[in-house]
Amino acid sequence: MFDLQLPLALPMDYDGMRTDDASLRTDNVTDYKRTCIDFIEDISHDYLAWVDYYKLPESEDKKRRAEIQATIDRTNEWIAKVPQTIKAVDVVMNDGIQKMAESTAGKPFQIGVFVNGTSSYTMTKPGIIDINVKAAGREGRKTKLGYHFKDDRFRIESTCDAYLEEAGLPENEFDLMDIHLKLHAENAHKRDVISFTVTVSETQNGTEIDRRGMTTIIHVV
Repeated sequence: MFDLQLPLALPMDYDGMRTDDASLRTDNVTDYKRTCIDFIEDISHDYLAWVDYYKLPESEDKKRRAEIQATIDRTNEWIAKVPQTIKAVDVVMNDGIQKMAESTAGKPFQIGVFVNGTSSYTMTKPGIIDINVKAAGREGRKTKLGYHFKDDRFRIESTCDAYLEEAGLPENEFDLMDIHLKLHAENAHKRDVISFTVTVSETQNGTEIDRRGMTTIIHVV
């Protein structure tokens, strides 16, 4: 049973990484895909338990449950069709867990992360990938680029040597955020997968009052 005594910040901050060693016990990608599809289904019950615990208004409750279910469906579709290696399966699975955490926490202010005009599940070619981040705070509040965890600006997991450029990132607050980040994936090859999370803080009078992450997965084609 999911421990509801855990901090309420868990769904927003949780890194969504598998901690068991299932991937070390098989080298059969097809078998591992089945294991991870089952794992996604199983762990979703933990996030739904958090939604129960929050006792949200009906419309918000339904929205979060629908987003969790959509993540289960799309993640398991990707696990079945996209990865060709154990590592790639892990990347897709962990991306789905991260997205379920974000859906559980909700999206109190507007935030969008786009690659080639598409959000959440995307495709692109190797190279320097443009990421467009848009956000708007509530009731006149501002937004700024935040940190995923402590000193880590972004969360990223991939099957190649991909990284998000951190030099020259904007530190200011925005009335309407519309910025571009550079994801370096020059060494990527077809069928590589890259999952990353961009975090945005909502501020008032210069103080962070809320923050949310938005996770995106890229299938290199």
